[in-house]
Amino acid sequence: MTHPTQALHIPDTQSERDERHLAIQRVGVKDVRYPLRLRVGNAEQSTAAAWDLDVALPAEKKGTHMSRFVAWLESLESVALDAALLRDKLAAMLTLLNATEGRIEARFHFFLRKRAPVSGVSSLMDYQGRWIAETRAGRTTVWSEVAVPVKSLCPCSKEISDYGAHNQRSTVTIRVEALAPLDWAVLVRFAEDNASSEIWALLKRSDEKWITERAYENPKFVEDLVRDVALALNADARIGRYVVEVENHESIHNHAAYASIERS
Repeated sequence: MTHPTQALHIPDTQSERDERHLAIQRVGVKDVRYPLRLRVGNAEQSTAAAWDLDVALPAEKKGTHMSRFVAWLESLESVALDAALLRDKLAAMLTLLNATEGRIEARFHFFLRKRAPVSGVSSLMDYQGRWIAETRAGRTTVWSEVAVPVKSLCPCSKEISDYGAHNQRSTVTIRVEALAPLDWAVLVRFAEDNASSEIWALLKRSDEKWITERAYENPKFVEDLVRDVALALNADARIGRYVVEVENHESIHNHAAYASIERS
């Protein structure tokens, strides 16, 4: 007896030929939320990522197989990813989609355990991470990006005031093309080491005093902060191309101050 589904012919419309003769550079899925096992240092973290996945479509092909992008995500279930492994997984995605060019972007949060500067109390600090992996014209590049919250204090305010100085939380975003393995904690330190002060999730009063005084003795304009981070990246042989952006969420204005340096 023939099962009904065995006799059913389902046409593969996406694989049909297209006569409009227009190639599509990027076609795929956006903002697919899926679990991610992330390698941070020598440990694994479970998080969730928003994924954008796409491939290039030749002019003669009608469509791509969208479901295969989700199938590719399913294949990551038992894998703890780092940047090097993501490069290999991009190649696997292109094979699955019968494509020669494509792109992966993943946005997620990860955590680092930190000890407060005086009390030593331990807490988890969250950071925003992002990967961008792309294959074009036979060349594959992988970018790792972190957005790090820090504290900055205004040198001008300190100079002109009889006491105190305005300060604010800043976000340092660092996107690098690593030439050698580079852990997330290392990327975070580039930002935190060059801020007026780093910040913590859990603090005692002694820690608050230390941070306040640390920032006051280490004032930085947005221009200072972006330059100091860039200099640290320049001094590290593991770093190739990069983009550094700093945004000061001003405490005395209803706008932000911004600076960016790029090495191409």
